[in-house]
Amino acid sequence: MNGKPALTQEWDKTFPKSENVNHSKVTFHNRYGITLAADLYIPKGAPGKLPAIAVCGPFGAVKEQSAGLYAQTMAERGFLTMAFDPSFTGESGGNPRYMASPDINTEDFQAAVDCLSLRDDVDPEKIGIIGICGWGGLALNAAALDTRIKATVASTMYDMSRVNANGYFDTEDSEEARYAKRIALNAQRLKDCKSGEYALGGGVSNPMPEDAPFYFKDYHDYYKTPRGYHPRSLNSNGGWNVIGCMSFLNQPILAYAEEIRSAVLIMHGEKAHSCYFGKDAFTKLKGDNKELLLIPGAVHTDLYDRTDIIPFDKLVNFFQENLK
Repeated sequence: MNGKPALTQEWDKTFPKSENVNHSKVTFHNRYGITLAADLYIPKGAPGKLPAIAVCGPFGAVKEQSAGLYAQTMAERGFLTMAFDPSFTGESGGNPRYMASPDINTEDFQAAVDCLSLRDDVDPEKIGIIGICGWGGLALNAAALDTRIKATVASTMYDMSRVNANGYFDTEDSEEARYAKRIALNAQRLKDCKSGEYALGGGVSNPMPEDAPFYFKDYHDYYKTPRGYHPRSLNSNGGWNVIGCMSFLNQPILAYAEEIRSAVLIMHGEKAHSCYFGKDAFTKLKGDNKELLLIPGAVHTDLYDRTDIIPFDKLVNFFQENLK
């Protein structure tokens, strides 16, 4: 799938199609030559060059899930938006499949900015990005690197470097624990080489054990039910390769977050298991154009698709203020 991907033309999203938005499929490529697939959403009847937003996430999801909902909703509010599948997943290209890379996935956001900047109906000086879940941290990494990004939203974010290196809630934050992970992952590399294929780590468990932590059940409620299931979603099915996220172990993606000069909004559910990622990332940011929004009572996946909880009015105001 390094060439032009085959794109599904029928509407296969986890949310209804809006009558106020024109939808189409587009492709573009990153600087590694990987072709990325995206859904483009344009507000009907909008004149002139529009402010634009690229959206990606959650980590292990596809553009037909949460990212597409964010993109379509923001297009209804007057922005040209694009939800894309990252490299190695969904309808995008890249082999082997189901790998993640802090470098290449940051580049995916930059390639989306390339694509939007060159469109005749986009004002290239008014481009923002939205990253959801693990893509929230990657969005901050992209904002630190790409000066063309004028505003960034990290929604219900994960720091994928931290969770891979330290485990959930930093319970594995020791040299010994990380060394044990490295031994296991490198042993898996040899197993994969011998078998000629990459072993999958497994998506969200189904059925979910009754004694599982709440956040596991929270993921199940989204990825394994009609609410959010999608046949191309890694989390809904076989998951990432076992070694798919290996590079995150020693490649911290928030190393230069304090150097982001453009506007940033980090928003998180107050009761989300992942809230510490957003709070801690916010402490790294500098400048009076940075904001942390905690949403009372909300859990992690509420900010995937709960349109009664996701503060879209706030997002509109944030981007209008900073894409001008």
